[in-house]
Amino acid sequence: MNDRLIAAALAARENAFAPYSKFRVGAAIEDALGRIHTGCNVENATYGLTVCAERVAVFKAISEGARKFRRVVVAADTELLTPPCGACRQILWEFCGDVELDLVNLAGKMETYRLKDLFPKPFDASYL
Repeated sequence: MNDRLIAAALAARENAFAPYSKFRVGAAIEDALGRIHTGCNVENATYGLTVCAERVAVFKAISEGARKFRRVVVAADTELLTPPCGACRQILWEFCGDVELDLVNLAGKMETYRLKDLFPKPFDASYL
């Protein structure tokens, strides 16, 4: 997998703080200018305050001034590729729209989706 965004997601996964679940996830988002923003999951002893890699990457990108995005990669060490959870799908939709989403694992397996295929009827500002 010779792809900068995939490499960034795999590298971000190495920084995950997952002492409880041992489930380490990395995410990388490419903005409209080609910049890459990464995130990893960060667990907390209360579990409910844990933050997923995808949300960390989105919030980091927003905090760095990015507003438009091209693509997202989520990397985990699982045989079945790991899609974003419901909360992450909502955040990805709100900030990235119908972005291309690649799921990858450490063995080189990859699947590509559009976010609307994983999140077919999202709640967004159009309902407000």
